[in-house]
Formats: sequence, structure tokens, C-alpha cells
Amino acid sequence: MSGREDRPDPPAAPDRLPPWAAGGRRVSRRALLGGGLAVGASATATGAVLLERALRKETAPFAPVLGADGLVTNEYAFRHPHAADARRSPDWVVTSGSLFASKGEGRTGAPDAGPTGPDSARATDSAVFRLVSRRRDFGSVSVSTWVRLRPPVTTPRTPARDWDGGHLWLRYHSPEELYAFSFRRRDGAVVIKRKVPAHDARAVDGGDYATLAEGRHAFAYDSWHQVTASAVNLFGGVRLLLRIDERTVLSHDDRTPGPLVLPGGVGIRADNTELSFRDFRATPQA
Repeated sequence: MSGREDRPDPPAAPDRLPPWAAGGRRVSRRALLGGGLAVGASATATGAVLLERALRKETAPFAPVLGADGLVTNEYAFRHPHAADARRSPDWVVTSGSLFASKGEGRTGAPDAGPTGPDSARATDSAVFRLVSRRRDFGSVSVSTWVRLRPPVTTPRTPARDWDGGHLWLRYHSPEELYAFSFRRRDGAVVIKRKVPAHDARAVDGGDYATLAEGRHAFAYDSWHQVTASAVNLFGGVRLLLRIDERTVLSHDDRTPGPLVLPGGVGIRADNTELSFRDFRATPQA
């Protein structure tokens, strides 16, 4: 996947984790995530238990209510957070595009490419739609929502691409670091990808995508479908799962998650499509 993504400053990633992560010893993140703690057997066992509890610590479920019909928030509010006319949401940040509410559903509006202004009255800019939770404490979690997509379109700024369609985000740390679950693409593929910061300045939005799992599952447009994506920590990795209409379509154990073993945000991405969603819920997983 590629396409324009606005970039908030990513939160600072401390070089060291707190003492609880290793039974009272301060150790580097590299040592923790690589499992190379140079301590005795009992200390290692204690540290492993504490680390597991910390990484699997349950957080409150996330089931946002969109509120009154109309514009919820948009990229203007993201770019001008202190503007008096900005529409801000307590739950969501839109870094590109517009989020509307209608009868309890979230909607991107008709996809076009143009500046939204404070009220998205002249343009939605939702041909490139990026929605992420304000909360960033989702570790082992299952995200479920009902979605409806219109057939893909193009705009002068967004030509047709294979990945046009709908995607869920888990472990969102920044636009450069996240897991992406593509549940309906223009080419009919379903894909799980890991994105990490790139060393190559030519990389898309400063990040490199690695395809972890891929298959075929093209559900019908203009009808509702349930999509569930989960990321659950294992010792030495993260188990990733994508389900559509209660059927598992992709699974993968990521053994090299790096910082993506740590909690992050959840969200929705859409490209060149009008997307609606309802009953969005993020549920902690043991």
C-alpha cells in the first residue's frame, strides 16, 4: 500500500523500558524483545512473567459513539488543533479526509481530493482517508466492525491502485509504524502487512511495508460485512488474524515484530472508496 499520509510527530520511543519489565532490572528494549537477558535463571523467569503481564495488561474496551449526525472531525482539525472552528472528536483523529456521522454510522463521504476547510462543505478529501484512535494503549486486542464499501473510483490526484479499498490498523505507533489488515482491495486480495520506519528516503510516507500474509477474498460492494482483526502477543512474536463474516481468511505469527510488540492505536484506512462503518469495537485479548 502507499498513498499520502499526514504525519503527526510519533511519540518518543525510550531506549530503556521501566524496571518492572525485567524483574526490577533496567534493560534495553533490544535485550527484552530479543529475549537476551543476561541474568540468572530465576530472575529471567520472573522477568518473563512480569513482561508478559505488562504486555498483556487489559485495557478498557473501546466502543466509540459518534454522536449527532454531520461532520465528526476532519483533517482540518488535525492540522489546526487549536482553531476555534475546528471540529474535534474525543475518540478519533482524522489525519486525511473527513469523518461524518449518520444514524449511528461513521462515513467517509464521497471520495474526492481537495482541501476540506473546517466543515468539509466543499470537499471531503476522503479519496485518502486515515482515521486513528486517540487512545494508544491497545496491546493484545481484537478489533471488530461492520463495513460497507462502494466500488472504487479515481480522482485527478489518486489514480487506480491495486490496494484501493478498506483496511484496518492495529498497533498504530505512527504513520511509519503499524500493522495493516486489508480486507477489501480493488484487486480482490486480502493482505496483512507490517510497516516500519524506512532507511531509504524514497520509501512511501517514510515507512517500508512487508507483506506477512496474502490471499483472495473479494466480498460484494454495497452490502454490510463484518470484519475482525486481532494482534495478540506471543513469547517471541505477535499472532495476527483477519476474519471476514466470521470466517478466518488470513493468519500469521510475526516473529520479528520489533517495537510493534508494544501497544498502539487502532483505526481505519480507505483509498478511493466511499466507506461506512458501524459497531466499531476494540476488545482486549488475554
